Amino acid sequence: MKKLIYTLLVLVFAVSCTQHVKEQMDTQIIDQGTIEKVQTALLEKHGQEHAFRIERGVERAASLWRDSDGSVDDFEAFCMEQFIADQDELNLVFDRLANNFEYLYGYLGRIGVELNRQIQEDRGPIHPIDQRFGSYSVSAHVQDDFFNNKIAFIIVLNFPNYSLDEKNDLGSDWDGRQWGFARLGDSYSARIPPSILQENSSIYSEARLYISEYNIYAGKLVNEQGEQLFPDEMRLLAHWNIRDEIKSNYGEEDGLPKQEMLYKVMLRIINQDIPREVINNPEYKWNPHTNEVFENGQQVDFEPEDTRRYQYLLNNFQAMKNVDPYYTDSDNYIQRRFENSMEIPIEEVEELFKEYASSPLLREVAGLVSDRLGRELRPFDLWYNGFVGRAGISEAELDEITRSRYPDADALNRDLPRMLRELGWDHEEAEFIASKIDVDAARGSGHAMRASMREMPSHLRTRIAADGMDYKGYNIAVHEFGHNVEQTISNHYVDNYFINGIPNTAFTEALAFMFQKRDLELLGIDQTDPMMEHLDVLDVFWDNYEMMGVSLVDMKVWKWLYDNPDADAQQLKEATIRIAKDVWNEYYADVFGVTDDPLLAIYSHMIQSPLYLMNYPYGRLIMFQLEDYIADKDFAQEVTRIFSIGQLTPRQWMEKAVGEQISNQPLFDAVEKALAAVKE
Repeated sequence: MKKLIYTLLVLVFAVSCTQHVKEQMDTQIIDQGTIEKVQTALLEKHGQEHAFRIERGVERAASLWRDSDGSVDDFEAFCMEQFIADQDELNLVFDRLANNFEYLYGYLGRIGVELNRQIQEDRGPIHPIDQRFGSYSVSAHVQDDFFNNKIAFIIVLNFPNYSLDEKNDLGSDWDGRQWGFARLGDSYSARIPPSILQENSSIYSEARLYISEYNIYAGKLVNEQGEQLFPDEMRLLAHWNIRDEIKSNYGEEDGLPKQEMLYKVMLRIINQDIPREVINNPEYKWNPHTNEVFENGQQVDFEPEDTRRYQYLLNNFQAMKNVDPYYTDSDNYIQRRFENSMEIPIEEVEELFKEYASSPLLREVAGLVSDRLGRELRPFDLWYNGFVGRAGISEAELDEITRSRYPDADALNRDLPRMLRELGWDHEEAEFIASKIDVDAARGSGHAMRASMREMPSHLRTRIAADGMDYKGYNIAVHEFGHNVEQTISNHYVDNYFINGIPNTAFTEALAFMFQKRDLELLGIDQTDPMMEHLDVLDVFWDNYEMMGVSLVDMKVWKWLYDNPDADAQQLKEATIRIAKDVWNEYYADVFGVTDDPLLAIYSHMIQSPLYLMNYPYGRLIMFQLEDYIADKDFAQEVTRIFSIGQLTPRQWMEKAVGEQISNQPLFDAVEKALAAVKE
């Protein structure tokens, strides 16, 4: 429930925040004397055993009460009448809320899926009417309605909100229902006008559409000799497909020139001197080395993108900032994102990432990568994937296999039960889980959309070309499939609706990575290399090195934005590039032998998904700990057990799942063993 309400609150933008804030401040009418008077009266009526709920519930309800909700006398009467002391009645109300909220938000979620299909799925051209439906938030008025009809106040009064420290301290003794009470208490931590929520949805939708349409036609790229290096129709979505194409060229005879060319494309995107004419447009040829554009063999003038990319990021920041004044206990998005949503303080996240990126083991692995490549490292070797052997099969051969097996989305949909059986689920369980997942051809790189109620399916989306799904699309699909399996288990197998899900997004990324590493197994291809276990460790370790860096850039950019709230897009662009270079110089320059490289700013998540990137490195650390724990156990049984725990705090979830907390050390220990084995 917390995640659901949180999502509704933070999809953001507002055009007249100052007026809204003034309205909010002017209409708070319950003073401290009234709060204490009501608390005393309730304690006298119901007894000291209810002191905690009474004190916290009245305090919080008072902070949200406006003169439009009634007078001071009305507030006093409401609290006296609506506080529920009887445990049986409280349980009944909890169950009714769980049932009704699941249906309410379930169907609202389904409406959102349907209104966004044309934008999110590969269904042909997008008409302006599609964009309007995509930016519409059908749920924008729900929160306001529930304050007006007092349902929100009944929840706030009777289900106390616990701090993160309190959840971590007390939660080990809670059962599923007690956790459900606590998660219900996380609801309604702010009262945001519907007009802001609606504008929020519009800004969020625009940024996602911008990214989903940011394709580079690789077949139109030329080098300084005018040579084309990629197939005619190859279209690469930034940054995902460009990165994956760089990965796919390791071990290829002509791979290095292709990688250098795509690296230049990335730098042009970051610096925003990329010609607008070559974005999602196959009509021009482009030399990214010299930044020259050609039409019919003749060089033509072009318009650089300039600051467009960073304007979308700025819009998201302004949107988040406009919501800040409506929160009484977390007045900036950074704090809400980490302590309220991720439930790990940003200081703890930064400390973990810096420890990782500074590890001497990375320098050892870098030397191994350089030896395997037979050359000095280049910045794009952040995406070196030579530790993954793919059983000696080239990517072109894998493309043939996946295109033949999955000519369209329906073919993958039909194959999901078999894939689950291959991973250890029995026939009945595999059929059930697969029945709750729908596969759609994605317009963007691919994503998994969580089901908003048990009666609805989750959605698995990946790119599928006219000639079928290539290996890159398949690899992404298996990753998203892991998300869908988590979404199904944590929706259907948990104790109650209010704890459906996982602690934060990193935990679903963990299972997605676990599925993704088994993609060849699901094609029936055996990995016979006895060194694969050690190479897998090195692959995870090197992969996470990149993600730690881009996450640090993302966090530092948001801190800069809050320090410079009046910045324009040009200033944001300059700051982002400078921050990316600073992080590079501190943690990467000594490894790659290059200073002042801005490559860590390429990730599209920064533009469309505010402060999301840290979930990936956390997810890999969690994945490693889960894999280590279940190594001698049944994969399917353990995945089902672990992801049935529900939406506890990360600390409590990890304790129940594997008996230890998130740490770099287990992976560091495994890397030392892997390096020793590889060097023998």
